[in-house]
Amino acid sequence: MKKSDFHYDLPPELIAQAPLRERSASRLLVVPPTRGNAFDCGFQDRVFRDLPDLLQPGDLLVFNDTRVIPARLYGQKTTGGRVEILIERMLGGFEVRAQLGVSKSPKEGARIALDAGGEAEVLGRDGEFYRLRFHIDESLEKYLLHAGRLPLPPYIQREAGTDDDTRYQTVFAREVGAVAAPTAGLHFDEALLDALKVRGVEFGHVTLHVGAGTFQPVRVDELDQHVMHSEWLNVGAVLIEQIRRTRAAGGRVIAVGTTVVRALESAMRRNDEGEGELQPYAGETRLFILPGYRIRSVDALITNFHLPESTLLMLVSAFAGKARVFAAYDHAIAERYRFFSYGDAMLLFPQSHDEREQAE
Repeated sequence: MKKSDFHYDLPPELIAQAPLRERSASRLLVVPPTRGNAFDCGFQDRVFRDLPDLLQPGDLLVFNDTRVIPARLYGQKTTGGRVEILIERMLGGFEVRAQLGVSKSPKEGARIALDAGGEAEVLGRDGEFYRLRFHIDESLEKYLLHAGRLPLPPYIQREAGTDDDTRYQTVFAREVGAVAAPTAGLHFDEALLDALKVRGVEFGHVTLHVGAGTFQPVRVDELDQHVMHSEWLNVGAVLIEQIRRTRAAGGRVIAVGTTVVRALESAMRRNDEGEGELQPYAGETRLFILPGYRIRSVDALITNFHLPESTLLMLVSAFAGKARVFAAYDHAIAERYRFFSYGDAMLLFPQSHDEREQAE
């Protein structure tokens, strides 16, 4: 399977540059289970606030409760060169792993004078990332709140504004550590969450700290040569029990975003036959999901529209079938949906057994 298999042409004007005034006013493309080979049959153009009508009492929505940190900082090397710091992960205390935008790579021991005060010391190199230690007079988390800037995705062609401080954050964000938002969750507001509760829908949470690697392009065409970026996650025992009860009662487990799928599948312990069960898990994942991988942890997926040739588009194709996903994308482009982080969303159901066998 090749990277080029996941290419599609997107008119640039469909890339959302800002959020809508109301979170739940986004459009929602419903992609129901397949009916034979009619991949575009039954697409529904809805509004995201219609979601309670599309779910059933007893369904379980699983959210990613990670919170985006103001991870972009600026400074200057002792030689005078400007430096842009994008924190990829907080390592504890005053140390981070980060990408550096510099004209010449700094050496171990180099100091960067930060525009907001204090210094960052280069401890070493870890592949494309650097390990830095901050020398500041307050906790790193507190420092970033006033010194850092929100790192909007590279396809948003503007600087982050004050509105982004709240709108590029889910209303249920609580665990600090991501440098990018779990964007499927951005469509939920308090009124919608209340309506879902009234409907009888249950809520659960995982934590997966989305790293800067989520925006890195796949650089090889042969996908079996791609090395997936690492992200930290936590799937707790409380959620595992919620999922068990939901399935036992006939309810559906619905992932809000690809990060939830990646977290749950990383917590799945499988036997030689591919069957498995969820177990609590906290740690790293490099799981790369693409067609041919059988996703068993969720029954439906809410997700935004993803970049061409991205690992996220590959994951969605593994869940719902590549042909059906690409038919849905064609429909969304024709109907002028808004794409990527601040764009519209899809509600996807998995491909049928017959379609999976045909694809394989």
